[in-house]
Amino acid sequence: MGLLDRAWRALRANLTGLVNDAEDPEKVLEQALADMQTNLIQLRQAVAQAIATQKRTERQSAQAKSTAKEWYNRAELALQEGSEDLARQALARRQGYLESAQAMDAQIGEQQQVVTKLKDNMRRLEVKIAEAKTKKDLYIARARSAEASQRIQDMIGQTGTNSSMVAFERMEERVMDLEAKAEALEELSGDPLERQFAALENNHSPVDNELAAMKARLLAGGED
Repeated sequence: MGLLDRAWRALRANLTGLVNDAEDPEKVLEQALADMQTNLIQLRQAVAQAIATQKRTERQSAQAKSTAKEWYNRAELALQEGSEDLARQALARRQGYLESAQAMDAQIGEQQQVVTKLKDNMRRLEVKIAEAKTKKDLYIARARSAEASQRIQDMIGQTGTNSSMVAFERMEERVMDLEAKAEALEELSGDPLERQFAALENNHSPVDNELAAMKARLLAGGED
């Protein structure tokens, strides 16, 4: 094995190790998408809770305003009955409910901002998840293609080009040897007598044949 061949095998082994030691892209993407889905569920729960809190505060504010109106009506009734002190107490109670309603209205404004922000974040996360799903399928397909290519290259490297060519050359020599033996057997087979005559026929060279023809002509001329 040559130096370059050993170096190439060492490099391939290192690359294979890096690939095997690396995280599985499909598992990483699946886990990332699962984490995003979990975050979306938590965000939706937060939005629902913020809306519920806002609705509860709105009901409490409306109730405080309704109670304040009742105390105002009582103050009027007490004043009509000549009880100014009782009317003053009723108006003081009314003022307390009005202040509570005003404070809750301020909270409602803040809660509305929180709900709006949470909803915006939720919508953006939903868009990101949709994009992530599309990219996940694309990346997984690319990762599988790369893994398949890497496995093919590993098989090619393990097979070895030189050893494969040697095997083909060895088989070619074997086939040629078998063909030669088959031709030899074909020549040896057949009628022995025919082979003897064929040998005799092929025993004369072109010169011998021409010499025999010349003798025959001379002999024919002498007889005339």
